[in-house]
Amino acid sequence: MSLIAKIMRDESGATAVEYGLIAALISVAAIAAFTTTGTKLSTVMVNAANKIK
Repeated sequence: MSLIAKIMRDESGATAVEYGLIAALISVAAIAAFTTTGTKLSTVMVNAANKIK
């Protein structure tokens, strides 16, 4: 019974899950930011190319 109680009190797995969730959230935010920036940069480049023509 003591082993089961010890396993239930162990929070190291929960910490790893929390770090994983934080890393996933940061990844999603970075992808969204890069996508938005890439789209805007593409628009700027197309406009600049059209003005050069």
